[in-house]
Amino acid sequence: MKQLSSNTNKEIADYCHFFRGIAFKEKDLYKESKKELLLISNQFDFFTSVQIHLGTISFQLSEFRTAIRYYEKALQSPLIKNQYYSFAKTQEGIGSSYIFLKEYNKAEDCLMKNLQINEKAKNKAGLYNAYNILANLYYVQGKNAKAIHYFEKAYLLSKDINENYIKNLAAFNMAVFEENRSNFKQALGYRKEAEQWNDSLNNQNKIWAVADFEKKFAVAQKQKQIKVLEVENELKNNQRNWLFFSAMSLLALLTAGIYLYAQKVKNAKIILLQKNKLDELNTTKDQLFSIVSHDLRSSVNALKTSNTKLSATLESKNYEELNQLIIQNSGIANGAYSLLDNLLHWAMLQTKQLYFHKESVHLYSIVQQMEYNYKPLLLDKSIEFENLVSKNSFIFVDLDSLKIILRNLLDNAIKFSNENGKISFTTATTKNSFWDLVIKDTGIGMTQNTINELLNDSELLSKKNNSEIIGTGLGFQLCKQMIQKNNGILAIESEINKGTTITLSFPKTAQNG
Repeated sequence: MKQLSSNTNKEIADYCHFFRGIAFKEKDLYKESKKELLLISNQFDFFTSVQIHLGTISFQLSEFRTAIRYYEKALQSPLIKNQYYSFAKTQEGIGSSYIFLKEYNKAEDCLMKNLQINEKAKNKAGLYNAYNILANLYYVQGKNAKAIHYFEKAYLLSKDINENYIKNLAAFNMAVFEENRSNFKQALGYRKEAEQWNDSLNNQNKIWAVADFEKKFAVAQKQKQIKVLEVENELKNNQRNWLFFSAMSLLALLTAGIYLYAQKVKNAKIILLQKNKLDELNTTKDQLFSIVSHDLRSSVNALKTSNTKLSATLESKNYEELNQLIIQNSGIANGAYSLLDNLLHWAMLQTKQLYFHKESVHLYSIVQQMEYNYKPLLLDKSIEFENLVSKNSFIFVDLDSLKIILRNLLDNAIKFSNENGKISFTTATTKNSFWDLVIKDTGIGMTQNTINELLNDSELLSKKNNSEIIGTGLGFQLCKQMIQKNNGILAIESEINKGTTITLSFPKTAQNG
């Protein structure tokens, strides 16, 4: 801005507008970016690149005809065919625009050129994008045979690309495609693979965050060492002064006494803190042992009993009962896995090993992801799922803990719903800058006493009702603590045999006021 206001040189002005336009584009401020790029003269050295960027921006703004015009202007440059990346990017942009305009023949022609360019350049990332876009082109036309061909090519190529988000997307695309073909077994395998890559990506992000923290800590330690060395050098210089030798000796004795006294006080405080911490950890350990002994034992006993029946059924070759027992074993194993997963997160939360990084989260997308993940369980019980969350809802929370909260609540809703039931997720905005997420089911419901026990912070271990274990309450306690960590509010309403309504309130992001 200083250069533009103080300099009349057109070449410098073009560069300034170019850099500002690219910066706005990287921040997703597409209209501001477009204004800057349109101020650049056609004598600019990188004018072809300007046209490509304008095409990309118009595409993001859903101005597809305009995007095609800019891309075609870029193709008029005599040098672009020697710049394979720009040439491929331009063909890809035109093809993608024609897809949204439903001019599929034109789209196919451009996207095939993009594929040929990337194949010639042996660019794996470019090839992956080319396969993916072609697959989607055929998919929207209902040409499933061609679509699965390119989805599979993209999936196989992703294994040679060292990017977890690409591997995750490739597996996810295969899962959705197989689900649409009702190949639920294959779809489940791809979903598990996608979830593994997603977990790896999340772990990698955490590792980077820890590495950055360690780097900053190391720099701070070095700075402290430098300061210590400076003090030591100053002391050595003072010690060389014979005239102040006696004074320095007395000062050293006094300093040593103060230091020893301070160390004694400091050590006493450290011992007290360590004792309190040890007591806290022992309490946590006792709670964890109680949970393991009271709750996992029932799952293991149920699995043992079911396996005994399974062996007997195999001998009698009663295949219908065999299938039911296998489904029952799978349910028991999934329940035990969920308990262990909650146990791990609860233990990490109690020992302050969980990292909370709050950011702007699109609530509709997260609920949609939950629906995909739990689709097999919903289908198994013929439960109708409605995602009525506002597409404009953004909340300021930690993404990982939000997923744990929603996963536990949805799991409970499915578990305590009858067949042919209904579960819905809706949102409402409040005047105090919060979004309310309402989770409603038509399940068996709860009494007010049960609700009060769940909302009590001290309720953690299993409770018995008429000699039957009704649950540990661990998952719900984990949800409550994570809701508090995210500055959220929890409310429960329920009626026996009519269902339960849980309302979660989370802060809005800055964009939503």
